[in-house]
Amino acid sequence: MTGLRRVSLSVPLVLISPFAAAEIQALDDQTMSRVTGQAGVTIELETRVDLDRFSYIDEGRLSIYDLSLSDPDGTALDNMKLTIDVAGDGEVLEHGFSEIARRASTGQLSTANPDVADALSKYAVGGNFGKQFNSGDLVIHLGPTDAGNPASLEEYLHAIDFQLQIGEVRAEGATDSTTLFSNIRLDGYIGPTDIVVRNGGDTTRVLANGNTVSNSELQFDTHFEISNGSLDWDVGDVILLFNFAGVGIEDLAIHNRRGDDTEGHFGMASATAKLSRGTSGSSGQEGLSIHDVEFRADIDMPVFNIGGTSIGEVYFTDFVISNTSMMVYGH
Repeated sequence: MTGLRRVSLSVPLVLISPFAAAEIQALDDQTMSRVTGQAGVTIELETRVDLDRFSYIDEGRLSIYDLSLSDPDGTALDNMKLTIDVAGDGEVLEHGFSEIARRASTGQLSTANPDVADALSKYAVGGNFGKQFNSGDLVIHLGPTDAGNPASLEEYLHAIDFQLQIGEVRAEGATDSTTLFSNIRLDGYIGPTDIVVRNGGDTTRVLANGNTVSNSELQFDTHFEISNGSLDWDVGDVILLFNFAGVGIEDLAIHNRRGDDTEGHFGMASATAKLSRGTSGSSGQEGLSIHDVEFRADIDMPVFNIGGTSIGEVYFTDFVISNTSMMVYGH
């Protein structure tokens, strides 16, 4: 078969006109810079995701049933714009609330608002707006296609709305199963979200916990708000939160509008994490390092039922998870 393959590939090459081949020319660096599309790629996106079942199978199985992600009215999730760039050395690209900083610089938004002032100080870089990256970094930024009135913060922050529904999260054995969570519904808004693949080459660094991680890593950064949510917590056993079952939560809200940790978040909860190859400093095991994990939010649970009976209201202010690292590997 090898000989046939060579013949079939060579036939089209023989048939190419010598005159056409004569037009092929090497491009110098200046010409290449005009050809390679340095402005990046923009993708306007709309989608609906439906999943009957997702399972992780070991000896038993952990399954998520009846997942759907859509617009709150059940149609496709829309009004999303992805900008994709491969950075040059020191290039400033869109990141986080850089669009807010751009509007503030033109006077469309007032810096009397401390969040706006924070965005302007954080994302104004040398006459550009965003974050500075290194050569070869892949930068993906999610924002709205249409953010509405440029003088309205609310329209920008609520431009991408979503609904997430999950029927059940179930642990399953050979004969029995246990429902952990059910009837999950979350309505809310997606704020600026960034995925960055850092080009760190083969270099590594050591974290404070002794783990060695690659400098070539995926960095995830997002802001979001849950405006209305509900779920049944059928089996509760989560350290530091609760240790009982039969919990029903209604009118759930996750945001960042209270306490001492609001500046720069525009009332939205935030989550960040970095993922890379790593080696555990304690066990020597190699695996996936998830590090520099941070979550910041206020959580409202005004309807908190146990066994179908309300026990009152539950609120968390300045709920922060930080200094968190994980090494994930098989056993």
